[in-house]
Amino acid sequence: MTKQNLYRSRPNEVDSLFGTKKAIVAVIHSKPLPGSPEYDGESMEELYSYALEEGKRYAAGGVNALILENHGDIPFLKPGDLGQETAAAMAVMAEFIRKEIGLPIGINVLANGAKTAIAVAKAAGAQFIRVNQWANAYVANEGFVEGEAAKVTRYRSWLRAKSLKVFADVHVKHGSHAIVADRSITELTRDAEFFDADAVIATGQRTGDSATYDEIKIIKSATSLPVLVGSGVNVENIAEILSVADGVIIASSLKKDGLWWNEVDTERVTEFMKAVRKI
Repeated sequence: MTKQNLYRSRPNEVDSLFGTKKAIVAVIHSKPLPGSPEYDGESMEELYSYALEEGKRYAAGGVNALILENHGDIPFLKPGDLGQETAAAMAVMAEFIRKEIGLPIGINVLANGAKTAIAVAKAAGAQFIRVNQWANAYVANEGFVEGEAAKVTRYRSWLRAKSLKVFADVHVKHGSHAIVADRSITELTRDAEFFDADAVIATGQRTGDSATYDEIKIIKSATSLPVLVGSGVNVENIAEILSVADGVIIASSLKKDGLWWNEVDTERVTEFMKAVRKI
């Protein structure tokens, strides 16, 4: 049995959403939002303006799409503990960015807040969400984290939001996979597809670490879905990565000094996109 007939066929959502076979999706790391430990009382307008400027720098460099992520909310809450304040702030912020910049936009609510991400995306007119643990379970920095697919697909249907696509990590970073250690990466990849993900994501061990080339190839060979690499991508390894993957999700290496907490560096974005266009 080949990978093409294991599951029902579906469109290539990288091509459909972004209009390209090799997508560059850049992540906007929001500042700490209300309710998070590092929020210091900045006005919502200031928070929205910061995120918008980050998106504009990415867009000026030529990326294909954006993801809004509440990365400033460290330490992250588990999905059931996320508050309405996070959803409200991200929804307004995402709509602001979408209308001003015009690129396709996705939502990632940390940690693993897939249901909240669906609500944010629906309200903001976003096109997709990223989910760090879609199927199975693992032990994360936040504790035990279970896959959200069953609940979230029902919630998405209830909201009449079936057009929202799910990009799901396989072997997600920042945690231990001992609980599923008896199952191969091939099987974990197939689980994500079986549970109706629209694309799968390969990552390294933590933010800024690259997935290994061998792991990317294993994931690609296990699924008919598009495969993106979601961490550790830079101008030096992009050619090798895109020789296998259908796209990348990138942030740290496009920031000043290559540090995720710094602002986006337009020159870095431009140089990176020049390297992409040469491939």
